[in-house]
Amino acid sequence: MIAPMVLGSVLNPVNSSMIAVALVPIGHALGAMPAQTAWLVSGLYLATAVGQPVIGRLVDLYGPRRLYLAGTAMVGVAGLLGALSPNLGALVAARVLLGFGTSAAYPAAMHLTRSEAERTGQDSPAGVLTALAVSAQTVAVIGPTLGGLLIGVGGWRTIFLVNVPLSLACLVLGATRLPKAPERATGRDAAHGPAARGVDLIGMAFFAALLVSLMLFLMRPRAADWYLPVLGLVAGAAFARRELRVPEPFIDLRVLGGNRPVPATYLRQFLSYTTAYAFLYGFTQWLEEGRGLHAAAAGLVLLPLSLSGLLVSGVTGRRESVRGKLVVGSLVQIAGCAALLTMNSASAIWLLAGVGALMGVPQGLNGLANQNALYRQADPARIGSAAGLLRTFTYLGAMAASAADAAFFPHGADTGGMHRLALLMLAGAALLLAVTLIDRSLRDLTPRKA
Repeated sequence: MIAPMVLGSVLNPVNSSMIAVALVPIGHALGAMPAQTAWLVSGLYLATAVGQPVIGRLVDLYGPRRLYLAGTAMVGVAGLLGALSPNLGALVAARVLLGFGTSAAYPAAMHLTRSEAERTGQDSPAGVLTALAVSAQTVAVIGPTLGGLLIGVGGWRTIFLVNVPLSLACLVLGATRLPKAPERATGRDAAHGPAARGVDLIGMAFFAALLVSLMLFLMRPRAADWYLPVLGLVAGAAFARRELRVPEPFIDLRVLGGNRPVPATYLRQFLSYTTAYAFLYGFTQWLEEGRGLHAAAAGLVLLPLSLSGLLVSGVTGRRESVRGKLVVGSLVQIAGCAALLTMNSASAIWLLAGVGALMGVPQGLNGLANQNALYRQADPARIGSAAGLLRTFTYLGAMAASAADAAFFPHGADTGGMHRLALLMLAGAALLLAVTLIDRSLRDLTPRKA
């Protein structure tokens, strides 16, 4: 089962990272400014932030196979629509569809990992969890290089078209290798049974309204749009009230509140990826506009980021050591952000590549550490929705990073904007270190019996 699990799980990170080197060419081709093309990033992450926990909950209720197949089929459709899009609006719509489609595989993989541990009575997920994390991290960091090469060969539309063969491969592997859900998990035998009652559509709608309204405001904060954060607060209050009252909530806030290590893990995930994606998108745009490199050349400059992330993940993957990885990862993020403050339009290529290599280290540590922590901390019966929510906080970080890029690069990615972005990243990395050091629960994480 590992092949379809891994291939499906990398669909989101590969699409998340390839777009980094395509933002400038797309902007030039469609006459859009960076603040507008930023929606290509935010549209996907907004859809994914909503879709991951929603589909994760459906995976817990109905089994992973059917959700995996439906989601990966949607990826192929979205890739084809993106390749044929005539304008920026259509392209953003394709990215939104792509976000929903890529939301199924990771919760399905985490659900399968937990169910196999329960079936066999052996709690030994380190290898599978490492494969999931390493593949996602690896693809995320090689994405800019891959995207640059694809753009060099066939233009920016090829980064959408590549989803078609990837989708077909996932469908074949998923149909032939993933186990079918037991009859009791499908929910077909009783329209009013536990599975049917567990689909909290109203809670999902409030959750989506909360995220959408806040993100719309963050992308372009203006006094005239004061109603958006107000709408977000109202939706958040309604969501909390709903989830605390229904017997089968979408996100069980009572359990979440009683299991404090889990929210702490979500916060660390958010901080880790806000810095990581701010670097990925902001630094890449600056390489092309502030430093004057071609998209393919910018992708090659980021190749050391890929290599260091892969090396660190591979070497440390089978050792859980959550706290140690997070401490080292946050310290290296701090060093990398400080190094960005010394960069300018005349900086040597080897220095730029060196900063990328440095920032690859926390990419190989932080995500894996938080994933392992969540696996030990979450309720096994809700591992799919818990894993989906972890990805939601990943993409909330990415959306925050995208909003920061739009704010600091309003008229182009110049060196001054990049330095201001680096200061924000530095603050986030320092906060990540502080949150890690004060969390005593990380000292007690141990493998538990299935």
